Amino acid sequence: MRSAARHQIETPEGIAFSFELAGPTSRFLAWGIDMLVKYALLATLGGAVLSIGVFGGGVAMAVLFLLYFAVDWGYNITLEYYWRGQTLGKRILGLRVMDEQGLHLAFNQIVVRNLLRVFDSIPYFYAVGGLAMVLSPRRQRLGDFAANTIVVRVPSVLTLDPVRTGEVKYNSFRAHPHIEARLRQKVTPEFAALAVEALARRETLEPAARLGIMRSLAEHLRACAAFPPEAVVGLADEQYVRNALDSLFRAKSG
Repeated sequence: MRSAARHQIETPEGIAFSFELAGPTSRFLAWGIDMLVKYALLATLGGAVLSIGVFGGGVAMAVLFLLYFAVDWGYNITLEYYWRGQTLGKRILGLRVMDEQGLHLAFNQIVVRNLLRVFDSIPYFYAVGGLAMVLSPRRQRLGDFAANTIVVRVPSVLTLDPVRTGEVKYNSFRAHPHIEARLRQKVTPEFAALAVEALARRETLEPAARLGIMRSLAEHLRACAAFPPEAVVGLADEQYVRNALDSLFRAKSG
């Protein structure tokens, strides 16, 4: 049985993180689901335009033509932006678009990869894009090459090992369940996996590298959800990361 292709990202501090790449089959299925959703949207909106009866034949066709492009292009771009790299099809199949260096997925990357779908779909059923994915070591279609993106499988449910990551005896974040809930909404499974791995390997890092990694992780978590001063006073970056992960995984297991 062929092993799953993986993409490895190495930080400047020498820590490597690995993600499972999505294959052509799962991506094609996700595309099929999205196409069905778009057809349903077009049928609903088109039927509403025709039922109004205000537009003449030529104007109605022009409106329908504009609706087609708005739905065809806007659906993917809008959902991938607001759902952090996922459309409905990708979410159902457990896939996500991410920057190939592990950086925050920028809006212009989302736009570029979707605009180039027209070339990937040549001549039909994404034949060019599918061939590019088969030949690419990172399973990228042309749009991914241009936007420096990859599509990965969302990590399965993680478990937090208190021995390897450092047990949290007291978590000041627990006094603010509404902010914990916001944190769970904002933090992606990929980032949670990265943070867990960093904590598990913390003893193998040089002190400067350890401080740098924990600082970066804590800054990202603070940007996701800001806890009040009384909950974070005196917390070092590493303890902040431990508290945040405890809030994330306690909700899954509790």
